[in-house]
Amino acid sequence: MEKMKCLIIGSGPAAYTAAIYAARANLSPVVIEGLEPGGQLTTTTDVENFPGYPEGITGPEMMEDLKKQAQRFGTDVRFGLITEVDFSKKPFGLKGDPGIEIEADSVIIATGASAKYLGLESEEKFKGRGVSACATCDGFFYKGKDVAVVGGGDSAVEEATYLAGLAKKVYMIVRKDHLRASKVMQARVDQTENLEILYQHTTKEVLGDDMGVTGVLLHNSATGEDVEIKVDGFFLGIGHTPNSGPFKEYIDTDETGYINTEGNSTRTNVPGVFACGDVMDSIYRQAITAAGSGCKAALDAEKYLAEKDIVETDIINN
Repeated sequence: MEKMKCLIIGSGPAAYTAAIYAARANLSPVVIEGLEPGGQLTTTTDVENFPGYPEGITGPEMMEDLKKQAQRFGTDVRFGLITEVDFSKKPFGLKGDPGIEIEADSVIIATGASAKYLGLESEEKFKGRGVSACATCDGFFYKGKDVAVVGGGDSAVEEATYLAGLAKKVYMIVRKDHLRASKVMQARVDQTENLEILYQHTTKEVLGDDMGVTGVLLHNSATGEDVEIKVDGFFLGIGHTPNSGPFKEYIDTDETGYINTEGNSTRTNVPGVFACGDVMDSIYRQAITAAGSGCKAALDAEKYLAEKDIVETDIINN
């Protein structure tokens, strides 16, 4: 079984930033990328709100830059998936595919969160070309255009009202005959003039061409009729699923699976295990906030390992 000081699980902005700081602190970090190297940003065509790229950059290019920067300082980046952990003993035990068996003195969980999609083939086809699960990330590209948002909860209302400040017209596609959002959020909808709710509608197909999304085919369950609306953007507002499954036996999470951390730190309830990025952030979910929390996780891990070394040295000397 391979032994290491610092294992980082994930490969988004949080993971690679943690790796950069950990490598510069001589922690010899190893990054296990997961099945989607680069994380959610690899599905984003253009990133224009990450500092340091005045002309913008594509999501895949930016993640490759972060990976190269981490490797420059000695980070060992490996493809693989952690499927099983044992945080009841130290060093921590971790297993996964292909044939991964690791012991680590510290672990940084940066596995992110996965946006929920409807599961349509056409939705997958136009992902990054008009289909998005992040209004804050991609809304700017639809300034003065018509867009649609799927969902009837607080997440959907947040997406829709944000987009309404940029787009010409926003349609909310709501499956039920009412919103599930809180009264405060519903009041926001009522006060937004360019926002129209299509109650009792479900999405049958995302329409488009070589240039991207051109419209949406909907089914009206009240009338039984299909209707087509013309939009340039199709946004999902039905929530995210934090990728915390393998760790839940040992790590405290909230009711939806986001990892709980102590105060303003990245410390979890297990000393030596830290969490950063979207797997512990249900509010902001931005590349820059994920990167910032990755920095914090590496600094927290460095401090933990330094204190651990001092304690172990004292035990040996005494």
